[in-house]
Amino acid sequence: MNPLAIELNDILKGTTVFELLSDFGKRFFFPKGIVTQSAEAKQKAHRFNATVGMATLGPDPLYMKTMKEWLPSLTAGEIFPYAPTPGVPALRELWKEEIYAKNPAAAGKNISLPLVTTGLTHGISTIADMFFDKGDKIVIPDMFWGNYRLIFEGRCEAEIVSFPFFSEEGGINMAGLESALRAQSPEKTALILNFPNNPTGYSPSVSEVEQITALLVKLAEEGRKLLVISDDAYFGLFFEEDTCTESVFGFLADAHENILAVKVDGATKEELAWGFRVGFITYGGKGLTDEHYTALLKKTGGAVRANISNSSKLGQSLIYNILKDPSHKAQKDESVKLMKVRYLKVREALAKYSPDCILKPLPFNSGYFMTFIVEGKSSEALRLFLLEEYGIGTISIQDKYLRVAYSSVDEDDIAPLYELLEEAAEKL
Repeated sequence: MNPLAIELNDILKGTTVFELLSDFGKRFFFPKGIVTQSAEAKQKAHRFNATVGMATLGPDPLYMKTMKEWLPSLTAGEIFPYAPTPGVPALRELWKEEIYAKNPAAAGKNISLPLVTTGLTHGISTIADMFFDKGDKIVIPDMFWGNYRLIFEGRCEAEIVSFPFFSEEGGINMAGLESALRAQSPEKTALILNFPNNPTGYSPSVSEVEQITALLVKLAEEGRKLLVISDDAYFGLFFEEDTCTESVFGFLADAHENILAVKVDGATKEELAWGFRVGFITYGGKGLTDEHYTALLKKTGGAVRANISNSSKLGQSLIYNILKDPSHKAQKDESVKLMKVRYLKVREALAKYSPDCILKPLPFNSGYFMTFIVEGKSSEALRLFLLEEYGIGTISIQDKYLRVAYSSVDEDDIAPLYELLEEAAEKL
């Protein structure tokens, strides 16, 4: 094993983090190669810096003026250079401030500096590499984003263990969650929670988050080592008063020494910046020191370096400037308001459905989506029927669910869309 990996492992030994790491995670480190040497030179090479494989002209990067003309408000240094592998420092600090501001439950808790990833998919994939070996298991509610299967099972050869997301009463199935967790190895019990959920559009109530937190703490007190990943891709899109508007991460970041909380989030949906591919990984754990976090971030940074080298400097610069813009909050509030109007229009449309309709909506209160159970019929057959006969695109899941992304339908088109969905279901 590389001496740098051994050094980082020695720092982390005795913590839950070390016990949860995969073989990959234990082997990995941030190399003292070109990137590290370049960073050192950037600080100390005041005369000549001949380290980075990037063309420069004076103090600025060499660039094509036609490219710069499309981005007149940014400097060349904000656009063209490589970004540091862990991300632009100013953006990382700012995103950490954003986490605290949006999640009062995290106040006063020592969490890591966020590490930049190329979108949330890359963030979750990096965490999978860091913590999952072949044959490891991860608990996921049965309504989950299909890419999890590619990441955890296809990439890492881990196994997804699912349980019914909703109870018969309509909320989160707490008994199913506990049963699924207790069936896992106490040495590594892994869970991923995605709120607002894709595909259902459901987020827990304050009471449900309290129950989830209490359950996980109880399991930790019994000696179980827990890795809890919060996939916060749709964070901020909450439309009902009783919905918890914070990430589960904030409640778990300092909950128990046996819990390592991981927050994977980003600008993708939060800042309407889908193609920018700017995501973040943030760690939180009771008893973890800044030295522990630095070691863990070096390992994670090594995983990023070995995969994509670094994320887009341009995307990070744009997100940083967007977040610092005085008009940002008002614009963001307006976008959330627009989504809420569409959500309410969906509620109005569903209220007009016949009780005999085979489309039964699952609980939803947030995010971009809602999902129907298609009773007694194939959801794939319905999807194709909608596409071929009506020109309507939807998503079929497990041949019994139909996901509708009302986020991409204008307000005035929602009522006609849902009328046609019911009509097609009746004809099928």
